[in-house]
Amino acid sequence: MKQRFGLMSVAGLALIALAGCATVETAATIATSVGEATGTISPEQGESVRKSTAAVAKSLEEFTPEQEYYIGRTVGAVVLDKYKPLADARANAYLNTLGQTLAQASNRPELFAGYHFLILNTDDINAFATPGGHIFITRGLLRCCRTEDALAAVLAHEIAHVELGHGMKAIEKARMTEALTVLAQEGAKSLGGREVAQLTQAFGGVISDITNTMITNGYSRSYEYQADRAAVALLQRMGYPPGALIGMLEVMSDRIKPGGTDFSKTHPSPRNRINELKDGKTPLDPIEPPAVRNERFTKAVGHLLR
Repeated sequence: MKQRFGLMSVAGLALIALAGCATVETAATIATSVGEATGTISPEQGESVRKSTAAVAKSLEEFTPEQEYYIGRTVGAVVLDKYKPLADARANAYLNTLGQTLAQASNRPELFAGYHFLILNTDDINAFATPGGHIFITRGLLRCCRTEDALAAVLAHEIAHVELGHGMKAIEKARMTEALTVLAQEGAKSLGGREVAQLTQAFGGVISDITNTMITNGYSRSYEYQADRAAVALLQRMGYPPGALIGMLEVMSDRIKPGGTDFSKTHPSPRNRINELKDGKTPLDPIEPPAVRNERFTKAVGHLLR
């Protein structure tokens, strides 16, 4: 009888997990209280179920802007441990001016501590956007930009990842998947201390989850395509030609090495992204940037493009 109740309790938790934190914890409290009162489970087993339920409920919580910022800042520290920042005040100031201007026209202009932009001192061709608005672009990727329009396209894509919450969504999905996996594996018995520890541990790797996604594995193809489409909309909103993203991807297609450890590993191929963008209705013909843009771009970062 106890084993049957344990199975029902755990299976029930898994089924109602999608309904929200309050539902999970309320249902579990009622079920375990009844089980303990009728003697079908021991107080120790009841406590085990309550703890595992709290772990599942934690996986369903929405992160606050403050939590998102501090998660992003910690992820940023990991990025800076791998790649050193470029010590070039003029170039970084220009990058921030351009990035902040674009971010204010995005669908998520306000963050807990605002957006932050920084050039990384590496020849790798890559860019990263952490939760909370920390955006990094490598010197190698900057060298793929021949105009301000192209650089704006890169930054618009990274801002879109923040705007769309891709980093946080990856964390939440990973945590929930692991939690429900443990529950399913232990469904034939009441959860003990070892299983509760597994569930608790499932939610402790938030930072490693997102750094692995950003640096090692990359976002899903659908997320990258979503960010491209959002970037095109943002460029249009700010008066930059959306075709700048196509031009940027064409340069990257010529420069990145297939099978490499940077952009080619963490993103769909530039050619696939170009094809995906051209399937839309937005005109993406290249346009020569105004002279004033070329002048300020060359003045700020021209020395890094050699």
